Order: sequence, then structure tokens, then C-alpha cells
Amino acid sequence: ESAESVDERKRTSLIASLVLSMQKDESVEATKSEEDKKGLSHNEIVHEMLLFLVAGFETTSSALAWFIHLMSKNPRVQTKLKAELAENSFSVDGLDSLVYLDAVIREVLRFAPPINSTIRTLTADDRLPTSGAQLYKGDQVSIPFYNLARDPRYWKVDPELFYPERFLENGLDKDHHPYAWVAFGGGHRQCIGQDLARFELKTIAGRLMQYVTFGDGGLDVNSGGREQQFTIIPKQVGVTISF
Repeated sequence: ESAESVDERKRTSLIASLVLSMQKDESVEATKSEEDKKGLSHNEIVHEMLLFLVAGFETTSSALAWFIHLMSKNPRVQTKLKAELAENSFSVDGLDSLVYLDAVIREVLRFAPPINSTIRTLTADDRLPTSGAQLYKGDQVSIPFYNLARDPRYWKVDPELFYPERFLENGLDKDHHPYAWVAFGGGHRQCIGQDLARFELKTIAGRLMQYVTFGDGGLDVNSGGREQQFTIIPKQVGVTISF
């Protein structure tokens, strides 16, 4: 392997980048302040790798389970999505042109976000503008993704309704409050893998809709409901499949 290809691999490989960032002497770095520390400790690198594995698998598989359940419950949406896929080329370059597929994925993540909430730590004192509650540096605040996505104050179309059209160009909720839909978080610490997650979801969901139709297996086996594990999954998914 040439020196040039080795350098390129180091620049583009996540694992290589993490290994290169490993601290040369953890015992020395441990005595420094957070501002003066350089690189990552062995444990920090392990945690980062675990985060990428979990974030890239568990959340996506949970979102796909919700997609299958919601398609089985909404044949109108499924039919419309199949029509768009039949009329357009399904390729990596053509994914952005599939606007209804994008709206469906966004609505799945709004209606049933795989992660219920996140926690942020204040870096400075602040006061909530509506309630006037005083917050202080170091306080931890829980941001509930699910509650924001179902709060009728932030949505013009009934938020309890699974309705992908809300996100289309002429949809009533196209210009929703930016923090009403935060499936990947927001700000500087939003999900680092969100582009990959969207790509995976669109690709897998699109392929499924090209070849498979999901039917409702009935309330006894396909009642949905929310089950909290590491992510939030539908409690019951029992669908029929036709090709």
C-alpha cells in the first residue's frame, strides 16, 4: 500500500481517526485541566466507537419497524408512495427527487421518534422566556422529542394524525417551528450521523415499497403502542406481506 493511500485512509476512516487521536500518555493527560487536555483516552475512544455502532443500528432499525407498522395502518400513504417510486428512478443520485418518500420518512420520525428525549447541560445562566423559570449554569434540562412532535401549539395539521403531506412544499406544516421536529436533536450537538440515517431509511424504505405491500394484521397482533427499550419500538407489529 502506497504512502499516499495510507494517508488517505487515515483521513477518511473513522476508526483510524479515533486511533490517531489517542493520548500518548493518559496518566499525564489526566493531571491536566479539561481545557489543556489533548486527544482522547482509551475509554473515550471505546465510548465513541460504541456510540457510532448503537446510533447507526438501533435507532435506524426502530424507525424501520415504525415505518412498516405505519404503512400497514395507512394504505393511502403506501399507495401514493409506490406511485412516486414507479414514476421516478430509484438511485443514489435520484433520492433527493423523491419528495413524498422524504415527507414519509420525516413524518415517521415525527409521529414515532426512536429516541424519546435528550438532556442538555447549561453552560450559562438563563431564563425561560414563557414561564420565567430561572435556570443556572450546570443545570440539566430534558428536551422531550415526542411531546414537542405531538404538541398542537406547534402544528397546523392535527399532530395525532399520521399525515406526510404536512411536510410537502405546499403543506401546512412545511414551515413548522424549528424545534417542534427534532428527531436528530438540534444545535451544535445534533446527531452526527443524521445524514447517514436519512440515507439508510430512504434507501431501505424505498426498496421495500418497490417490491412489498404491507397489510394490517389486525388489532390483536398489530396494535402498535410504544415500548421503551434502548430506543422506542412499537409494542406490537403484526403485518401481512404481499409481493
